[in-house]
Amino acid sequence: MNRMRIALLFLLACSNIAPSADWPHWRGPTRDGLSTEQSGWQNGTWIGEKPDWQIEVGVGSSSPLVVGGRLYTLGNQNNTDAVECRDSATGKLLWKQTYKCGLYGRHHAGDEGLYGGPSSTPEFDIETKRLYTLSVDGHLNCWDTQAEGKRVWGKNLYDEYQVGKRPKLTRAPQRDYGYTTSPMVYKDWLLVEVGSTKSGSLIAFDKATGKQLWTSELKDEPGHCGGIALMTVNAIPCAVVLTQRNLAVIRLDAGHEGKTLGTFPWVTDFANTIASPAVHDDCVLITSAYNQNALVKLRVSKDGVKEVWRQKSPSKVCTPVVYKGHIYVCWQRMQCLDWETGKTVWKGGAYGDPGSCIVTADEKVIVYGLSGRLALVETAAHADGKYVELTARENLFRTQAWPHVVLSDGRIYCRDRAGNLVCFTVVKK
Repeated sequence: MNRMRIALLFLLACSNIAPSADWPHWRGPTRDGLSTEQSGWQNGTWIGEKPDWQIEVGVGSSSPLVVGGRLYTLGNQNNTDAVECRDSATGKLLWKQTYKCGLYGRHHAGDEGLYGGPSSTPEFDIETKRLYTLSVDGHLNCWDTQAEGKRVWGKNLYDEYQVGKRPKLTRAPQRDYGYTTSPMVYKDWLLVEVGSTKSGSLIAFDKATGKQLWTSELKDEPGHCGGIALMTVNAIPCAVVLTQRNLAVIRLDAGHEGKTLGTFPWVTDFANTIASPAVHDDCVLITSAYNQNALVKLRVSKDGVKEVWRQKSPSKVCTPVVYKGHIYVCWQRMQCLDWETGKTVWKGGAYGDPGSCIVTADEKVIVYGLSGRLALVETAAHADGKYVELTARENLFRTQAWPHVVLSDGRIYCRDRAGNLVCFTVVKK
């Protein structure tokens, strides 16, 4: 059985696959930044000069989700986190739930002028229609989206697992941004990077009740990345997690839940590895700037994790997207690299430290960075070795575009860290 078939069976086993028009998870329906939707580029035209609508959803770097015509957001207003459900076509508020939470985690240290509010993107369970959120201060909650967001269960990870401040592991000043990693539904579990040095780095909860089911044998402190990735290694289902100390591949198969299949050391100045691990076939990409200053390709087998190549083409925030033999990643400039060698194919544009990108079904790249620079760029198949920017909108906002861009049901959703969110139609109904 080839690797692609194994990967497909693995995804089906997760029982959490959404229709192509929906965007129910961190990085989209298949959690990899790839979309089955068209970009909307037609005869030199794309989105309008003005958005369809614009709203304010609270401070935070959490990305929105879109499921079944509903938009879900998480933001902070007046030291209160707000979970909002809106009509995705109009932005109209349908329901809202709140709980007390400060702008920063209780152990916060450094860079408070650059962020605030929740950074973790919510997770939607297709099977139960429940929404899971994680605050910067460790509030893990389950909401029933079919009952106007009624809270089903909740707990605080700091309180329950006595998680301390992230330690200073390099000569760089200490940093702690609270909880940032999106929870993940896998079958009947909710996987959460708790980062408890007593209980475990990764903990599985019963998604229906919140009861702890198992913890990983790895007990590293939590990382700061955007999300967990799924991977099949020699027919073994695994979760790929970036802790503060390691890239860890953790088994999910029955009888071996939480066992470590392999690790790769990865310590970044300021505990600042934000880009998520990106999985493709039997390999994982990890990247960060600072002392690492690299994009690294790792091959994973039942024997562990081995480095394939390392290139000085890092990303601070944007998680790489892999498509047809190429890697697309946005930091300072938009870059395209060769999957096999890591060598740069082309780079261009100006996007600053913020960055995210989506590869569409018509082989275009939607790129988002700076304080709201939204661009449409050609993939390698249509670029002849050069950066080809088809069109762009500048300065949608005034603060950093930390949240990743979203494409769902013919619409693009862009948010900045101040909580401004805009919607553009790209495919007319």
